[in-house]
Amino acid sequence: MTTPLAPDLHVPARGILFDNDGVLVDSLPAVESAWSRWAHAHDLEPEQALSIVHGRRAVDTVAALLPAERRTAAVELIDALEIEDAGMVAAMAGVPALLAMLPPGTWAVVTSGTRALATARLGAAGIPVPEVFVTADDVAAGKPDPAGYLAAAAGLGLAPAHALVVEDSPSGIEAGQAAGCPVLGIGEEALASGADVVVRDLAGARWAGDGLLLPAATVLRGPGRH
Repeated sequence: MTTPLAPDLHVPARGILFDNDGVLVDSLPAVESAWSRWAHAHDLEPEQALSIVHGRRAVDTVAALLPAERRTAAVELIDALEIEDAGMVAAMAGVPALLAMLPPGTWAVVTSGTRALATARLGAAGIPVPEVFVTADDVAAGKPDPAGYLAAAAGLGLAPAHALVVEDSPSGIEAGQAAGCPVLGIGEEALASGADVVVRDLAGARWAGDGLLLPAATVLRGPGRH
């Protein structure tokens, strides 16, 4: 007898606030390339930067690794290197199809990257820049501070409780939760977080008009299973 397929998981939302790197675009090869070159230029081991860079603004990573008098030039260098490597970026699984279903004004991007870098990476992946686009240039404090997600929810005209944050990094998940948003975690690393639901990726995800429909095969942890 054939086993019936599990039904899709419905995650309620009136709008979606996407992180960029690791959610919309696969930028890991570009990040590793740029930050490795940057580290060598500053006599650091690449692992020192790569172990803390994910989900953080470049300026915050640089501040954690270099003294104050060296930071301005160091930030300018990593900005240039990352834009140079932006062409290595590709769309994550399921993302182009999902975005094509979302009506204008129902989704936003909240990224720790600068506007120039995020625009370059989205362009390389063939993803349009949404009307509401919050970058490292727009906030005084980066993730896990909730300012970016609060601004994006307001930009869509939504209460945070109705804006679903889609994140992969611990700092981003924490930022979404601090903003009062429900959070969909992406990838196995998110299983160690407090994300409400965790999926492998967005492959097969669909917009239902009142939230996301997620194929059961992609769900790593459902609601209420922390």
